[in-house]
Amino acid sequence: MTAIVFVSVYNPFRMLLPKLPVDIGNLVVSGTKITMETPHMSGYTPDQRPYEVWAKTATQDLTDPDHLELKTVRAKVLMEDRTTTITMDARTGFFDSKTQLLDLRKDIFLQSSTGYEARLSQAMVDIGKSIVTSEEHVDVKLLNGTLVADRLRITGGGELVRFEGNVVLNLDNLGSPDEEPSPPARAPEPAGKTRSVSPKSANSK
Repeated sequence: MTAIVFVSVYNPFRMLLPKLPVDIGNLVVSGTKITMETPHMSGYTPDQRPYEVWAKTATQDLTDPDHLELKTVRAKVLMEDRTTTITMDARTGFFDSKTQLLDLRKDIFLQSSTGYEARLSQAMVDIGKSIVTSEEHVDVKLLNGTLVADRLRITGGGELVRFEGNVVLNLDNLGSPDEEPSPPARAPEPAGKTRSVSPKSANSK
């Protein structure tokens, strides 16, 4: 009962709410930690692009109100072109409301609305600066192939993607093997001359 009164009167999320709107479900209190069920957080980047963060649960320590530990996370942000969106799913995550940093870990799946996909084991998302970095192995599915690398860095709101360390790129459909190469163009015949065609095929050497 004391814990319920404390949560009602001294809402531990009051410092977080002015910076990041939060919709919460049930609350579970255990010691100095409070667990929110199905929280939904939303906000805007400095250039007014909307972003959202969902989670199955979010745990906050009363002694550290600026940090959230998230389970089964999904983050969505609009890119600078205002038409492309990036969605990131992860098993766990840690969100810092002061710095707007989202640290995602375990079974990360990144997908863009344009069709690109990536699988990572760790990623740091700077929501304010629209930067995504990963210092661990990356598997990327392109529209026409695949790419693997040791590190990944996305900057410029998605305009620049940089891969580093043991980068291997495989491209598909570079040309159909059934297609015959086009014959080279022949020079035009001089005016006033005719050319006879022999019925016998020439033997190439």
